[in-house]
Formats: sequence, structure tokens, C-alpha cells
Amino acid sequence: MKVLMFGWEFPPHITGGLGTACFGLTKGLAKHGLNIIFVVPKAYGDESEEAVRLVNASQVTIDIDKEAERSYWDRVQYMEVGSNIIPYVGPEAFEELTEESIRATETFKSRVFSQKFEFSGKYGINLMEEVARYALIGSSIATKTDFDVIHAHDWLTYPAGVAAKETTGKPLVVHMHATEFDRSGENINTDVYAIEKRGMEMADRVITVSNLTRRIVIDRYGIDPDKVITVHNAVEPSDKPDLQGFDKAVKEKVVTFLGRITFQKGPEYFVEAAAKILKRDSNVRFVMAGTGDLMNKMVARVAKLRMGDKFHFTGFLKGDDVDKMFAMSDVFVMPSISEPFGIVPLEAMRSNVPVVISKQSGVAEVLKHAIKVDFWDIDAMADAIYALCHYDALSNTFIKYGKDEVDSLKWEHAALQVKQVYDSVFN
Repeated sequence: MKVLMFGWEFPPHITGGLGTACFGLTKGLAKHGLNIIFVVPKAYGDESEEAVRLVNASQVTIDIDKEAERSYWDRVQYMEVGSNIIPYVGPEAFEELTEESIRATETFKSRVFSQKFEFSGKYGINLMEEVARYALIGSSIATKTDFDVIHAHDWLTYPAGVAAKETTGKPLVVHMHATEFDRSGENINTDVYAIEKRGMEMADRVITVSNLTRRIVIDRYGIDPDKVITVHNAVEPSDKPDLQGFDKAVKEKVVTFLGRITFQKGPEYFVEAAAKILKRDSNVRFVMAGTGDLMNKMVARVAKLRMGDKFHFTGFLKGDDVDKMFAMSDVFVMPSISEPFGIVPLEAMRSNVPVVISKQSGVAEVLKHAIKVDFWDIDAMADAIYALCHYDALSNTFIKYGKDEVDSLKWEHAALQVKQVYDSVFN
């Protein structure tokens, strides 16, 4: 079976869990004999193609003089052309970008129709412009590629998936890694919601990364439950040397938050829990690794609580720096308000770090050897962190059995379930 897959990022160029999940899933599917053509807005040349054939949308041209290619626009016209959506940028970039004026409709259309379009592959002020052009490219690629099924990851690629389906009539599977309600709470961007809803309505099957997300898709988007299937994420086995015993250069216990510093991830609850712990024991350091629109607010709160000497902000980490951060950590905390899944706790457990996660996360559905608390219960969170820092028997138990548990969560198992979803659209 050949799969035409649309994604927005691919390792090593990632901003979060989406690219990591796509990489793991494609490797798993390859083990089951599937051929994957993976389209990204921008390829840099250093991506791993061991399990996919990567297509760089920035290298695909559209002949605007051909009526057939120009008509692709009809398939993406429902999108709001002036939207200003900036979901995954740091605070400095966010402030700078929001000062820019929204693009005029005609400028937008002329850029999208240009024969050559260089995607940034990022999440900037012209994100909707890139999503529209990507859909245009997706429709064009679909007419020139041999494949059996279309698979689109998250809302950014849903229009491309829908356009490819309407062009070829091939079945469409969309993968919901995070809903707009996860990212924004009740203050949703209606344009993104509309794209998500239409993508799922047009799809033959919808894959959700947890039962938590499945309920949101059914209840908040009105999608037919019969076509919504949960396939939990997994984690790549580590191919890197064990950094256990890595010199962390500080004598205190280290407690780490690693993720986007945004509403969804609940960073403020981590800060408040840290303050409670430091009142009981000053021999603990806290690290917040990541960037996001709440970062400045978190820095100000840490300063107001007078714990700046025990609280560190690293900025965005990737690759070896993530591994080193885990090697320095005694506890990992994910206090997400709404987490569709959450791969980072699995990566922490794989690195022999015990974890505290919110009950409001999809990964809580599959993990037994993690301490689970309500994101808003700062006292329970502080107690859990304190216990893992101070009681070696407890910590060692979670490390030992947590590592065994995570090692059994393989992408090839998740990929087999996805293959079964593909098979179902032909029955």
C-alpha cells in the first residue's frame, strides 16, 4: 500500500511533538511494508529518509496559465485569507509579529498563485497564506503521484488532504494530534475550528491520539463516532548512549518542565508548585525549558516569588540538549491543562526520569507508572514532586517499572493499528 502523507514538520526540524510523532509513525509503517510519500512545506536536506520519500513543497511549481492547475484554488477558497494565527512562536517573535498589519486579500491571492512559492515551514504571520498554498500544492502533487490513501496530520494539512481527495477521489484519513480547544481553551480561533471541522467531515476516517481527544472531536465538532478511532502515540527507542551519571554540576535535586510555555501546557501551575516546595526544602532547583507566549509572564511570576536563584529558563531545547536535560533531571513534570497525548513524559521515562503528569492528558490513559494529579491541584503536584525528590525507594520504583513500561510502547504497534484504519476504508 502507498500512502500520500501531508505533514508540517519532520525531524530534525521540529517545534514540538507533531514532527516527532510523524517520524515515529512513518518508521513503524515502513516496518509493516507500507510505502510513504511524505510532503512537507519546506525540506532542509538533512531529514532522515530511511522510512519515507520526502517531497519538498517549496520545490513544486504551479503553472498558473493552465486552467486545470488554477482551478485547484476552488478547493481551498473556503479558508479565511486574512487570518493572523501564530500558535507556536516565542514571546519576542510573537510581539514583533503581532505588530505587523494583516495582509490584504489580493496580495495574498497573488502570492499563492505565483508559480514558485518558498515556504518558511514555520508558524508565522503568514501562516494561513502558507496553509492555502500548501493545499494548492497538495492537490497538484496528488494528480502526479501513484498512491492508495491520503493521510493528513493536524489542521495545517487538512486543506491539502481534502484538496487531494477531491482531485483524485482517493480515501482520506486525518490525524488529530491537538484540537483548537486544547490550544486555546474556550477562546478558540473560529477559522482554525472551521478548518478542523471540515477536514474531519470530509475524511473517511479520523484518528485521534487519545480517548480524551476522541471525546472532544465527537462532542465539540459533531463528528460521526463510527469513523473516529483512537491510536495512542508511542516513543522511539533510544539509540543514544546512556547519560546516567552525567555530571549535572549542581548538588540539588533538579525538577524539569519541558514544553511550549503556553496556556495549554499549564506552566503557571508548575511555578506555583515550585514555590510551595521551596518553602519546605531549598535544596531543589527548577528548570523551565521551552518558549511561548506566557514566558515573560512566568519570568515575572518567578521574580515576584523571589525564587530566581532556584529557577532557570533555558529557552527551546532540541536534540542532544534535551537528552542532557533529562540526564540532569530527578523529576519531570507535565502539568498540562489539556494534553491530547504528550510524548515528552515517555521520553523522560525512557531516560530513567520519574514523571508527574496531569490527569487531563491522553498519555495518562496508557501509563501506569507515573504519578497523576489534576493540573489545578498545586498541593498534590507539590507533594508528588517532593516525594520523588526525597524518597529514593519511591523514585527507584517508578524509574525501574516506568522504563520497562515505555519500552513496550513501540511505534510499530501504533503503526499496525493505523494500517488497520487504512484497510477499513476499502471495506
